[in-house]
Amino acid sequence: MAVMIHSKYGYEPPEWVQADARLDKWCKDKKRRAKQHGAFSLEKKRRKQHAKNQKMSLS
Repeated sequence: MAVMIHSKYGYEPPEWVQADARLDKWCKDKKRRAKQHGAFSLEKKRRKQHAKNQKMSLS
């Protein structure tokens, strides 16, 4: 039987631990990139929309 390694997901074979590490790193990078580009930021979208509505109402 393969050696089981304790990871944050429980006891797993070494191959699964490596796969989990790659997936965790990939997800972390995706979130970081999304944050850099302002994706999923509803606050920014509201501010822009609010500014457009104010300009239109002043005219």
